[in-house]
Amino acid sequence: MQSVIQQSQRLIVKVGSSLVTNEGKGLDHAAIGKWADQIAHLRTLGKQVVLVSSGAIAEGMQRLGFEKRPSGVHELQACAAVGQMGLAQIYESSFGRHGLRTAQVLLTHADLADRERYLNARSTLFTLLDFGVVPVINENDTVVTDEIKFGDNDTLGALVANLIEADALIILTDQRGLYTADPRKNPDAEFIDEAKAGDPALESMAGGAGTGIGSGGMLTKVLAARRAASSGASTVIAWGREDQVLVRLAKGEAIGTQLTAETARLTARKQWMADHLQTAGKVVLDAGAVKKLTAEGKSLLPIGVIDVSGEFGRGDVITCVDPSGLSIARGISNYASAEVRRILRKPSSEIEAILGYVEEVELIHRDNLVLI
Repeated sequence: MQSVIQQSQRLIVKVGSSLVTNEGKGLDHAAIGKWADQIAHLRTLGKQVVLVSSGAIAEGMQRLGFEKRPSGVHELQACAAVGQMGLAQIYESSFGRHGLRTAQVLLTHADLADRERYLNARSTLFTLLDFGVVPVINENDTVVTDEIKFGDNDTLGALVANLIEADALIILTDQRGLYTADPRKNPDAEFIDEAKAGDPALESMAGGAGTGIGSGGMLTKVLAARRAASSGASTVIAWGREDQVLVRLAKGEAIGTQLTAETARLTARKQWMADHLQTAGKVVLDAGAVKKLTAEGKSLLPIGVIDVSGEFGRGDVITCVDPSGLSIARGISNYASAEVRRILRKPSSEIEAILGYVEEVELIHRDNLVLI
């Protein structure tokens, strides 16, 4: 078996709090420095890397003098706010040794559920990657009102993988990978080198859907792999303290458990748009735009739109129809219906003059469009 990481160009690396904080003793500067060294090496291979880091609450607890994890939500949120300062500081200095800049991005699941905020976050992350910056993402625990759950950043890592259409998600943990049972309790537990992400048997092996965190803390990781696979990203679960783990994975070495996505990235993403989203409105295209979309695989520009119906916002899924009213495509709009009415039939170069700003030159980018 060869690691999928070798052929992956855009990676999400998620590091758990037990690794980042050395089992809650405070930020592990040496370990974080080693991961930064490895990510810097991946950058020299032409790979884009986004880091999803846990550890803010654990670091905040240490800084504020808590001996055990507080139970109050507001206390946890305060710990997260204090701890986030330490995380940002150490990542900036660790990557700075390699001449790399980092960016702090705090997200909540609600940010990625709201389509407009989803698009804003997506555009920002793509821009940071284009600038050569390493985004460091954490859940914005300070404003989360639901209970803050351990392992939640596994899910966040998968959501970010979907957000920027990553090729793979690497979850670094304090376990070697996934076993058929908890090896700490069952001496007959067998190691799983490779499996299909989303295989229901994996969930029972990891502890079952109703057991909270799950045996060995693996359930959230298995569920995250299933979520990442929905947009075509494979997942590798590996021990974070394995020597040069990221570099070796990038060379194709099989380390940890590899959960492969069965569907290609683009196919999965377009299937998601075609089957699961209701459209909020529609735009009528001229014959030239219809040809660009259907025959040439191009993005939809405002100049190709001749009419708009319905009320929709930026980030809503809309339907594209030809002059006869036949639906030809669905896609995520970069502009609200009121804005589209002002810029239709206009070249993209005039968008800023008309609206006073420009979000994107396309009304619907081809990566956010599926023919139907």
